[in-house]
Amino acid sequence: MRTVSLPGGERIPSLGQGTWMLGERSDRRSEEIAALRLGVDLGMTLIDTAEMYGDGAAEELIGEALGDVRDKLFLVSKAYPQNASHARLHAACEASLKRLGTDRLDLYLLHWRGSVPLGETVEAMEALRTAGKIRQWGVSNLDTSDMEELLAARGGGCAVDQILYNLTRRGPEHDLLPWLETHAIPAMAYSPVEQGRLLADQTLRRIAETIGATPARVALAWTLRRGDVIAIPKAGSVAHVRDNRAAVDLSLSGDHLAALDAAFPAPRSRRPLEML
Repeated sequence: MRTVSLPGGERIPSLGQGTWMLGERSDRRSEEIAALRLGVDLGMTLIDTAEMYGDGAAEELIGEALGDVRDKLFLVSKAYPQNASHARLHAACEASLKRLGTDRLDLYLLHWRGSVPLGETVEAMEALRTAGKIRQWGVSNLDTSDMEELLAARGGGCAVDQILYNLTRRGPEHDLLPWLETHAIPAMAYSPVEQGRLLADQTLRRIAETIGATPARVALAWTLRRGDVIAIPKAGSVAHVRDNRAAVDLSLSGDHLAALDAAFPAPRSRRPLEML
């Protein structure tokens, strides 16, 4: 498994497992548990979740599926923006820890920006780190100007910015990804195959057929082509997990990358950060 370095020097898998919409259907529970466990066996030990996902159902699923291998995991969860204050973040974190069946998070993120000042959120995150409830903290869905404000608000401890980034959402390449690279903060890309909508694209399908891969694998390999981006695709089945894992070992040629650039042009000007 390739790895990406966090600002403090810790290296984590470049490919993890997302859990948005997992844990919400009882008839899929056993398959989703099997998928999560296989992913860990294949080196995808970074598990991303949030208190928002199924109102905690995804966190509970992770606790059930992976509680016995907790020490192998790099566990990430996210707090609602309304909970990212001095008064509420500790309780939100404790609730996530209880659902996950663990005593600490490896990384805790602000899910998106709300009305709580970023400086207050930084202080609340640092208090959780001092208390041993979290090892590191970061943010999600923050654009370049937000990151500059965060850094000015004593946010030098930010470990990642989790953003929407894939072939159809290349806006971050103009200014956000360069800003993050300058500050040695990796991006964590969610929805790297655009929730499956990319799979019908003819360019992706043609490249996939040429190299004996799937369109999803090609799209994911494209996202992973950078050394400073972590991808967290969701997979609810064993077959899907295996296909995701294979993307790490897929190298796209210069011709393939040029074809994808032609089909999905890079931005020529700044675009606001998109989010789902």
